[in-house]
Amino acid sequence: MLLVYTSTALSIYYMKLMIKISIIFLAIIGVAIYFSRDFLFEEAPASPAGLERLAPLSGQVQESSGIAVLGQGEYLTHNDAGNRPELYKIDAKGKVQQTIKLKVPNVDWEDLAQDPEGTIYIADTGNNDNKRRELAVYKLNPDAPEQVQAIRFTYEDQKEFPPKKKDRNFDSEALFWSDGNLYIISKDRGQGQTAKVYQVPDQPGTYKAKLIGSHKIKAQITGATISRNGEIVALLSEEALHLFRDFDSPDKFYEGKYEKRALKGAGQTEAVAFETDDVLIITSEGGNLYRYAL
Repeated sequence: MLLVYTSTALSIYYMKLMIKISIIFLAIIGVAIYFSRDFLFEEAPASPAGLERLAPLSGQVQESSGIAVLGQGEYLTHNDAGNRPELYKIDAKGKVQQTIKLKVPNVDWEDLAQDPEGTIYIADTGNNDNKRRELAVYKLNPDAPEQVQAIRFTYEDQKEFPPKKKDRNFDSEALFWSDGNLYIISKDRGQGQTAKVYQVPDQPGTYKAKLIGSHKIKAQITGATISRNGEIVALLSEEALHLFRDFDSPDKFYEGKYEKRALKGAGQTEAVAFETDDVLIITSEGGNLYRYAL
């Protein structure tokens, strides 16, 4: 009889103990969930308004550094330094439709520009160490790639090759065309604060690129484009657009109304071009193709 009583008492004791342990365990879980609720239930970041990921780029252009619009859903791009001197026609799915091989070096191709006649300008202007003594823009018709003309230049205000680190603002990854001139935007590797604007003619020859202005933009510019109606200039930096409107003329765009738009999640954005007057095409060096509606 005593044995049965003792066994029953022990069962009750262990049952109560398990209940207490369960209550404590649940309380600990509750506290943990409460303090980590922001992390556990955080929504995945949404794409910025207006930004649409069209497709991953073909493996042939994983380092896309320039983009031009040939037609609706038809684009031209290229890789940067260390890659073949080739242009790639791609579609809106990021697939390569044609490879255009050129007989000019790819020292460091960084951007594409285009004029209303369809002429393409390739900016061989990458200058990471600021020590190149001759830079180039290659001019061609993509339907006659064997006929390439060179626009060679140095910067009129560069006296040292390279200058002191804080003064290294002679790299460029951004180019656009307007009214017979090419506009070259610097990438400020020294202080990351100032985008300088240079101008050279769009005709073959050797020039001193004229410094015509600058803008305190506090970003390293990786691409540039101008709308077909000439009313908007868009500069690109990593995960950001820099828009200029209401300027008197394209050669004074940096004096216009300025607006910055974030492209969070777009990655290392490297190239930008207008598809229409209010729609941009953007590529990232990570290998994605985007469309952005202003």
